[in-house]
Amino acid sequence: PSVSQVALRIRPMSAAELAEGARPIAHRMDEQVVVLRDPMEDPDDVLRASCSREKSYVFDVAFDSSATQETVYRATTQGLVAGVISGHNATVFAYGPTGCGKTYTMLGTDGEPGIYARTLGELFQAIEDASGDTKYEVSVSYLEIYNEMIRDLLNPSLGCLQLREDAGGAVQVAGITEISAISAEEVSQRAPMGHGGDPANPPLPGAARLPQVLRVLARGNRQRTQEPTAANCTSSRSHAVLQVTVRQRRRGRGLRRGRLFMIDLAGSERAAQTQNRGQRMKEGAHINRSLLALGNCIKALSHRASTKYINYRDSKLTRLLKDSLGGNSHTVMIAHISPASTAFEESRSTLAYAHRAKSIRTT
Repeated sequence: PSVSQVALRIRPMSAAELAEGARPIAHRMDEQVVVLRDPMEDPDDVLRASCSREKSYVFDVAFDSSATQETVYRATTQGLVAGVISGHNATVFAYGPTGCGKTYTMLGTDGEPGIYARTLGELFQAIEDASGDTKYEVSVSYLEIYNEMIRDLLNPSLGCLQLREDAGGAVQVAGITEISAISAEEVSQRAPMGHGGDPANPPLPGAARLPQVLRVLARGNRQRTQEPTAANCTSSRSHAVLQVTVRQRRRGRGLRRGRLFMIDLAGSERAAQTQNRGQRMKEGAHINRSLLALGNCIKALSHRASTKYINYRDSKLTRLLKDSLGGNSHTVMIAHISPASTAFEESRSTLAYAHRAKSIRTT
């Protein structure tokens, strides 16, 4: 069985955290271990001297603030591309409190592209390099789940979309816009890409096709529901789901389909930290409910022997991901925390959630 991978990324301290006198309490000890220290415990308390103030958490891989986007991509997501091309499902999701760098990891910036761009580039390159008797089609859809409603980020005017199960039991979003990102004909007509330009910063693989798709995604991302909260002035209030479908036709072998979900989850949060009221508070409740449903599925999957039933129907998010959490799927979670003493409670619950996800076993 394929085992899910759980990574943890600690972002740098923010200017606001430094200004309010926060100190770093989360540290990466080695490639897999992160230590979190409780800032409230008194080091001179003799009675509690035997209790360790530090708790360590072990992950498949841990990154501190010096890790580059390329390092994070290679260690977490690069290995999924070959499986998706050959017909397997995979899911990568960024999890963590609001303002801890999930969107940076997934979308990135122009100068530091994130997992979306790097994965698509690698996928296009692998298809260009594939043997000639196989035809590929790649299509991309981009949606958000906001207050348990599904919106098409590539065409928001479609309104609220519904989930449907097809005859094979696969969950689909009815009426979602799919853009054709690449087909075998386009690949064969295109001249091979040279690696000119800056040798220190080579272009992403498959770069000939990539900018067009990324422009569409950037436009979609601007449609996302964002609102300022006390924890983050551009807090994403929705889960953004980028779905990449690869259809492979090989002479005499029929059709294979692989799906890759890349998900920038909404921030897990306590209302006290984000100081949410009214509408923000309601959104936060929806966000936390769907993250709880995801956590429950993860918990049930990690105790497969004792749990017969896994409730995917508790949220739109878990229904959509049903095939990609269980089944012949690889799952990668990249959890994000702030190292600041002021974020201790958020960091502790994120580390515990991610640690639990480490024991998922899929078949």
